[in-house]
Amino acid sequence: MAIEAARKTELIQEFAQGEGDTGSPEVQIAVLTENIKNLTEHLKVHKKDFTSRRGLLMMVGRRSRLLRYLRRKSPDRYTDIVGKLNLRR
Repeated sequence: MAIEAARKTELIQEFAQGEGDTGSPEVQIAVLTENIKNLTEHLKVHKKDFTSRRGLLMMVGRRSRLLRYLRRKSPDRYTDIVGKLNLRR
């Protein structure tokens, strides 16, 4: 269910604002999105795993708050991240 270290490093390098950046909203949103995708696939198979479902809902909420923060602080960065991750339709 958790993402592999190599994939996480790849996401961090792709969305980082600078060298050694792991905490910017873009990086956090990208890592959460990958976790959400993996957990969604897990829940398609294990429909009664309610603990993981709760974790998924918490991750979705955290990503939503980060997106709201980014939209408020920097709308251009918000549109970039939403476009790269295909979050809104």
